Amino acid sequence: MTTIAFIGLGNMGGPMAVNLHKAGHAVQAYDLFPAARERLAAAGVPVAASAAAAAVDAEVVVSMLPASAHVEGLYLGDDGLLARLAPGTLVIDSSTIAAASAIKVAEVAAARGIAFLDAPVSGGTGGAIAGTLTFMVGGEAQALERARPLLEKMGANIFHAGAAGAGQTAKICNNMLLGVLMIGTSEAIALGVANGLDPKVLSEIMRRSSGGNWALEKYNPLPGVHENAPASKGYAGGFGTDLMLKDLGLAQESATAVKAATPLGGLARSIYAAHSLAGHGALDFSSVIRLLQKH
Repeated sequence: MTTIAFIGLGNMGGPMAVNLHKAGHAVQAYDLFPAARERLAAAGVPVAASAAAAAVDAEVVVSMLPASAHVEGLYLGDDGLLARLAPGTLVIDSSTIAAASAIKVAEVAAARGIAFLDAPVSGGTGGAIAGTLTFMVGGEAQALERARPLLEKMGANIFHAGAAGAGQTAKICNNMLLGVLMIGTSEAIALGVANGLDPKVLSEIMRRSSGGNWALEKYNPLPGVHENAPASKGYAGGFGTDLMLKDLGLAQESATAVKAATPLGGLARSIYAAHSLAGHGALDFSSVIRLLQKH
């Protein structure tokens, strides 16, 4: 049994913390939002009064936060967790943030004798609940081996992408592709439906053909095709449009830094920005199909 502080209990972090609790670990959870804390308490997970309280005597800290500013705010500075944690503590940050922020936190952690891994995930809320996430890990191999038994309780695939920050770079590449694929999938389905095709039949044809992709397989953007997809639940409870927009922004920042050409990534960011400005930022990113449907 490992003593774990889990900070960030949203749509992804909450189920991840529950899975660690179910595996028999001593989890102390915390989130700024009372509703998130209440959900975890209802699932039987002990909830702390603050992030600092959750981290008292923790052997491992896991965090799942929205953006770079939140991660830096949690860990850095005189009041940050890194100033409170004992040397030898393992920190696993599964947020999706800028690689530069992950490197900054990793450097401060190393100076204090704390092992830090950036370990963002893919697999959606369904994967978080089922414990089948994919972890993309940046950091020292030795720290990853310490973390592996815990990551295996939350995910089915664990990849060591490289040194600190590499996990974040892998994640933004993946999410840039996902954002582009969801727009393309939405365009194709909307076109077929506008021409009178049954969306379920069309989706199955494309799924089994050269256009097959993860969205068609598990995350169809049209309501009623996949029962458990956010689209069939009013586009609620999934990966928000504003979070996809944030990740696509990170991808563009990375591309600018290394002078990489990402024209489709840039266009995808603009499309999701328009969708967000239209008032849909809190809806799952698959709701982008609404921009493309015939009304």
